[in-house]
Amino acid sequence: MKHSAQGAAGPGAGTAAAAVRIPVQPSAADVARDRDRDESQSRGQNRDGSRGQGRDGSRARGPMRGAGEPDGAARGEHTHGEPSAPGPSVPGPSAPGPSTPRPRTPVQRSSVRGQVLDALRAALVTGELRPGEVYSAPVLGERFGVSATPVREAMQQLALEGAVEVVPNRGFRVVERGDRELAELAEVRALIEVPVWLRLARTVPAERWAELRPLAEATARAASSGCPATYAEADRAFHRAVLALAGNEELVRIAGDVHRRAQWPPAGSPAARGRADLVADAHEHTALLDALIAGDPDAVRALVGQHFTGARQDSGAPGL
Repeated sequence: MKHSAQGAAGPGAGTAAAAVRIPVQPSAADVARDRDRDESQSRGQNRDGSRGQGRDGSRARGPMRGAGEPDGAARGEHTHGEPSAPGPSVPGPSAPGPSTPRPRTPVQRSSVRGQVLDALRAALVTGELRPGEVYSAPVLGERFGVSATPVREAMQQLALEGAVEVVPNRGFRVVERGDRELAELAEVRALIEVPVWLRLARTVPAERWAELRPLAEATARAASSGCPATYAEADRAFHRAVLALAGNEELVRIAGDVHRRAQWPPAGSPAARGRADLVADAHEHTALLDALIAGDPDAVRALVGQHFTGARQDSGAPGL
């Protein structure tokens, strides 16, 4: 609660002052002059919110601070023991004790978890994480040069995606997938994407399709590298950009999830197709884009059918 300067002085302040100094009795003219001055100062205080001088000529102070309130506290600040807001804070010169340590930012940890997750997904596509095998978080953490915590968090995400399953007290087992399951995933992809591609071919202008040229070229470069994980990522990026033209975020999310799951190789088969197959798949992207830019619906229909029919026939292929 705020107190005036007079209230803060206490009831005995006037008596103590009188014992120290006996003021000279002013004349009538002095009294009138002092009254005019006080009224003028009072009006100035009302205008700008500041205090003028008191009758004894001293400068009156602003609102009194409560017990334990630091100097310089502004009205509305919580300074009576409440925790400070999250984030770094620099105490004022009069703040007691050492500065509060800055909280550990979660960005770095999330970045490590994301990097581990990307590495594990790539290892699934290449077959480096073999279906049916059990992997522990501490062992994988040593391999990646990180603690077991981000590895465990990444594996839990993969478990949600259906790539691995939790084995109590042991770690995580890579799920074994058969050809039939992967063929079914490819069929679901075709049911989702083919109608969207054909509808977009009728509604999206050529200049918008031309903007996707760099992504199609990126799939060609990734295919030339012969790395199935690199190609799988570029392939998903191209398909994601095409579906985004429909303006349906749920469509993009669901189709992307099915696409990723369709890229995992089945158990007991080669990890992925060779470089020649990847290059052929990337070429289909380029041909599709050329037909879409040219506005040739018959060519688009034939190429889309070929692209997704190949996805059903090539179980375990990381592209398509």
